[in-house]
Amino acid sequence: MLTEELMQEARKLEIRARRRVDDLLSGQYHSAFKGQGIEFSEVREYQPGDEVRWIDWNVTARAGKPFVKRFVEERQLTVILAIDCGPSSMFGSTAKTKHRLAAEIGACLTLAATRNNDFAGLHLLGAKHPIHLPPARGRTHALRVIRELLAAEPADNPAPLADELADLSRTLKRSAIVFLISDLLDDLPESDGPEPDWARPVRLMARKHDLIAVTPEDPRERELPKMGLLRMADPITGRRVTVDTSSARVRARYSAAAKRDDQVIDKALGRARVDRVRVSTANPFADDLARFLRTRDRRA
Repeated sequence: MLTEELMQEARKLEIRARRRVDDLLSGQYHSAFKGQGIEFSEVREYQPGDEVRWIDWNVTARAGKPFVKRFVEERQLTVILAIDCGPSSMFGSTAKTKHRLAAEIGACLTLAATRNNDFAGLHLLGAKHPIHLPPARGRTHALRVIRELLAAEPADNPAPLADELADLSRTLKRSAIVFLISDLLDDLPESDGPEPDWARPVRLMARKHDLIAVTPEDPRERELPKMGLLRMADPITGRRVTVDTSSARVRARYSAAAKRDDQVIDKALGRARVDRVRVSTANPFADDLARFLRTRDRRA
């Protein structure tokens, strides 16, 4: 049961999110995603300039030459928020955790969709109480999404992100704009070469949907403070270690490992042709999101 305090917090977040939508995101959201709501129309022969991802491989194999699917624009878009609530999302060394940052981003995107008369749905991944809200419109639905985001807690023993994404793909019947808001740190390989376990379900989802990865970050995940001996715990594995942060060598190795993880994530998303929007708990996220929407609009 949601408490009155939580409902009040949801209303406060709605007000702040509406200001961001009004100031930065409303027009850019509409411009960046206009015409992205699509419905299958027909198959025709491939022409130079056509999107490779729309090639119909079954027809291509039968005909011996490439054919692409054609789509018609729908009036309303469907926006799906897939929010990773795993243990690592609860980390934060600034005034907010990565999950709180994800909740604020989710609120803004929901309200931008509502302002544009689009449908918005919510799926909480790795949550103690999984939530799957079907796409709907209106302020009442938007407030429900915001409340669920604020109330979310990580599961005690969450399923791997790869399994969560595979399950999500099976539930999404129609093409949608899917914002995957996750740090994507789950199941990263410990050496170069292998791809993360979530890479394959991400590729499969990106073939059907317009998938965008928003990765919340915290400054301390990339640079250790110089504080002497520091007791640290891995939020995913639970393993605890004592680290001498006064050692320049230790800090350098920590930063190098974080950089390697970033490269692994970038490589996996690049293979799937998925855009990545990096946001930080230490900086205003609206600027990063608006910059992405402008870039997307120009590219389109």
